[in-house]
Amino acid sequence: MSGAPVVIGSTDPWSGGWVGELSQCVLAPNPSPMTLDGTNTWLLGAPGSQELVLVDPGPDDPAHLESVQSALAERGAVVSVILLTHGHVDHSAGARLFSDALHAPVRALDPDHRYGGEGLAAGDVVAGGELAIEIVGTPGHSSDSLSFSIEDAGVMLTGDTVLGRGTTVVAHPDGSLAEYLASLHRLKSLARASEAHLMLPGHGPTVTEPEQLLDTYLAHRAERLEQVRLAIAAGATSPMDVVQQVYQPIPDAVIPAALASVRAQWDYLTRGG
Repeated sequence: MSGAPVVIGSTDPWSGGWVGELSQCVLAPNPSPMTLDGTNTWLLGAPGSQELVLVDPGPDDPAHLESVQSALAERGAVVSVILLTHGHVDHSAGARLFSDALHAPVRALDPDHRYGGEGLAAGDVVAGGELAIEIVGTPGHSSDSLSFSIEDAGVMLTGDTVLGRGTTVVAHPDGSLAEYLASLHRLKSLARASEAHLMLPGHGPTVTEPEQLLDTYLAHRAERLEQVRLAIAAGATSPMDVVQQVYQPIPDAVIPAALASVRAQWDYLTRGG
């Protein structure tokens, strides 16, 4: 039973920068096996706009804040609102620091991650940077995961729901595989309806064929589920047994992530998925 790593998304190095006319990534200096090249902090705004939307401030790191402030100074712009895709620390730990320094409220689904701003919910539309940003509920990676759609521009921001390289972890028990699969289908439908041509993920490089990548994600999840079913049928009695049969070889640093994903799959299968 093969659990060899699957190459999904671009394998090119990613260092951030401008992507099209609306989006600029300031890459946080927190690379790791789990965060890839680092957390993508996105600055969004129409060309020439002096008020921008910031998505995911990333870690609590003054040096990263200085990099964002330098990008703003070069554009002669300020941040009007900070949005969080979800509350995991590599995306949200810097929220208070950024909010205080940039004088901008932080909006999030989880009330614990809001600072001076309203909540966010699926179907909301946030105006900023002369853009209309629709909030899309995409739970699964975490219970509070959101994605954002700039439909007029064909742009989607997916946080950790879809990455630019590799696949994401369903962080059981907060994350749910059933919800995650539903979110992938929701994003695929949105990508098709909006004719999205650009996906801006929370980690890794940008994606120029969002619908195709979402198909790949769904196929990979189906393959993994079948591998887990076979491992259980072959006598696996714990998630660690499954990791050892299905996910090897993998680096020790990502075994906890593999275990979380297997627990989510185990739970999904035992519930009749």
